[in-house]
Amino acid sequence: MEDKKEVEIESVSVKKEEIKDSENKQTEIIEQLNSKIAELNDKYLRIAAELENTRRRANLDIESVSRNRAMEIAEKILPVMDAVDAALKHNPNDEGIQTMQRALQNAFAQIGITKIESVGEILNPQFHNAIQMTDKPTPETKTNTVIEELQSGYMFGDSVLRTAMVIVSK
Repeated sequence: MEDKKEVEIESVSVKKEEIKDSENKQTEIIEQLNSKIAELNDKYLRIAAELENTRRRANLDIESVSRNRAMEIAEKILPVMDAVDAALKHNPNDEGIQTMQRALQNAFAQIGITKIESVGEILNPQFHNAIQMTDKPTPETKTNTVIEELQSGYMFGDSVLRTAMVIVSK
């Protein structure tokens, strides 16, 4: 004899509307999460850019302060170079004065100070301060040409540290 067992099966019915509602809710949650991710990513990028700008500004400020301090020190050393140049004009063969001049010129070169070449150049108010005008020494000399330098001018990098005091031809 065969034993037959009966099994009862409960049937569950799911309506299509309930499935669609569930899918719509999941889609809505996913969209909200994606929106939140985009918003947080945007905030992150803005903060990162702001931090980079702050870092860049701080570096520029540090460079500016350092450059200004170096220029202040250089301006204080220029009278020493003027004194050495004047001493050398009075006694051009003095080895000690020549050595001091070379040492100062080497120090200037190392920190980026260069002398403005003036004699024979056309007057440039950016680099020259004309304190006197005189007749041309030769007919070939052009008008507004620097014919004598009374005090040397100097550049610090691309900035004028001090203009040269010069005599210019009429």
